[in-house]
Amino acid sequence: MNLKDLPLFDKIHPEGHRWVLGLGVATIIFFLIGWGWLWKLSLLLGVCVGSFFRNPDRYPPFREGTIVSPADGRILSVTQVDGPELSGIAECTKISIFMSVFNVHVNRAPVAGRVLEIHYKPGKFFSANLDKASEENERNLVVMEDESGRRIAFVQIAGLIARRIVCFVGPEDTLEKGERFGLIRFGSRVDLYLPTSTEIDVSVGQHVKGGETIIGYLPNVD
Repeated sequence: MNLKDLPLFDKIHPEGHRWVLGLGVATIIFFLIGWGWLWKLSLLLGVCVGSFFRNPDRYPPFREGTIVSPADGRILSVTQVDGPELSGIAECTKISIFMSVFNVHVNRAPVAGRVLEIHYKPGKFFSANLDKASEENERNLVVMEDESGRRIAFVQIAGLIARRIVCFVGPEDTLEKGERFGLIRFGSRVDLYLPTSTEIDVSVGQHVKGGETIIGYLPNVD
C-alpha cells in the first residue's frame, strides 16, 4: 500500500514520509521498553516533522497574467536588480520570500510555462533572512519561459538550518501555475525574478501563500 493512501500521510509530502515513519517506529519502541522521556520526545519530533512536510492543496487564480507566490512566507524585499548569474535575464524586479520553520515548505511554479535551465550552486548557510544569503548560500536557480516567451527565474536558497534543497523538475519540463516543483527542508528562502514591466501587488512584511497569493501581473502581449 502506498503511504499516501493512509489518512496520516495523505497531506504529508512524500519527502517527509520516511522521517515521520521512522520517528513513529522509534516512539513505539521507546514506549514498549519503558523509556518514558524518549518516546515522548520522538512523538513530539514526529508531530513537528509531519507539520513541516505538510502538503496542502492550493488553487491558483484563473485570471490571465497573474503571478503567484512560489512559497509560503513573508516578503523580505522588493527591489530592482540585475538578473541572477546564468539566468539570461537583464534588469528585473526581485521579490524575496523568507520561509520560517513554521511555514509550508513545498515550492510552486509562479507561472505556467516551460523550464529552460536549472543551475545548482553549493555555498554557505547564513540565515536566509540576510541579504548576503542570495549570493553566498547554497542555492538552486530555475529559469522558466512563460506562455508568451518571457523569462522568469526563481532561486531556492538554503538557510541556517535548511541543508537540503529538493527540485523535482528538469529542463524542458512544463509546469502549470501553482504546480509543485520542489521544497527546501527546515527553514529557507525563495527569490523570484520578474520582468520590470510586472505590476507588483505585494509589499514588504506581507505574508503570502505559495500557489495562491498574487505577487503581481504581467502585461498582455499582443
